[in-house]
Amino acid sequence: MNNPMMFRLWHMLLGWGSVGLIYTLTDHLQSTGQVMTPSPLDRMIAFTPHAIWLYLSFFVVVPLGYLMTPLDRVRWLSRAMRLTALGAGTVYLLWPTTMVYPVDEGTTLSSTLLAALTYVDSTQNCLPSLHMALMVLAVWGISAARRSARTAVFVLWVAAIAYSILQLRRHLFIDVVSGAVLALVAGMLVDALGRSRQVALKGNMQ
Repeated sequence: MNNPMMFRLWHMLLGWGSVGLIYTLTDHLQSTGQVMTPSPLDRMIAFTPHAIWLYLSFFVVVPLGYLMTPLDRVRWLSRAMRLTALGAGTVYLLWPTTMVYPVDEGTTLSSTLLAALTYVDSTQNCLPSLHMALMVLAVWGISAARRSARTAVFVLWVAAIAYSILQLRRHLFIDVVSGAVLALVAGMLVDALGRSRQVALKGNMQ
């Protein structure tokens, strides 16, 4: 694919699209989830529907990940997201989880948006948090450009979104942490497989 922008968009479709497909399929195929118990940290964070605005900026971070990751790392980002989706999907099917969601009776625009999100989102698929996993991968990709200030801004942005996830009670702390760990493992595995493939190709050429 000669057009760099089309290359980026195609791999975003493959990577992010695979996540959406697996997330939706597992939601329909899994059994009733085990109710997760909030940790003391979860209970310390007050619920607020106004966190929805920061939460929704996730849908900006992921595309920016594909647009700002160096071109030679875009394929890695897409593959890492697909592997992350497979890992999370396996957990969702084998050990489905859910949680007790707060009832928001507010009449603000924030509450309306939260109600819309609640309507379309799964009440299960809690652990691990794909929301967190995809953001970690996006920032990892962006950091490959080695622009410290930009990377720092995205790290702080993702940390704020992670906090908003807890404020909205869309996930518990353990879900967020496990999502980040899953992303790190998937990213390292894709890197390792890429290096192994390069070694094998060099061996065949000799």
